[in-house]
Amino acid sequence: MAEELHLDTTLSKAEQYRQLLPQIEALTTGEPDLTANLANMAAALRQAFGFFWVGFYLVKGDELVLGPFQGPIACTRIRRGKGVCGSSWAEAKTLLVPDVEQFPGHIACSSDSKSEIVVPVLKDGQVVAVLDVDSDQLNDFDHNDQAALEQLMQLAAGWF
Repeated sequence: MAEELHLDTTLSKAEQYRQLLPQIEALTTGEPDLTANLANMAAALRQAFGFFWVGFYLVKGDELVLGPFQGPIACTRIRRGKGVCGSSWAEAKTLLVPDVEQFPGHIACSSDSKSEIVVPVLKDGQVVAVLDVDSDQLNDFDHNDQAALEQLMQLAAGWF
């Protein structure tokens, strides 16, 4: 696949995701390098939807460690159960947060982040990473984001 995305921005978010998913799959198919695939997935998501921040945190011991991302500089390490990312890891489930200021223990890597969705990457029933997507708008994520991003994280699980 060429390094260019083709999306019809006049379509609904769900339809845009339906266009994007096979393009990301084509972009990563045959590439064995984890970092390259995570980096391209983060870039494709940010380019497609203009999210404020898109990136991965990888499970390393008892912490999440910053991996490939697109956006402003970020927190480097997050403890299990801390903030939205650490909570998603601990609970092994997607967390959709319409207003990060209302999330108990939110870690403010950037004061510009207003809403967030974090999706775990599960390999053999264990969380190996989380996808973190931040918006500078309140209530910017919905069930369409959750369904599509969970599908993408099933693809990403095969890279670990």
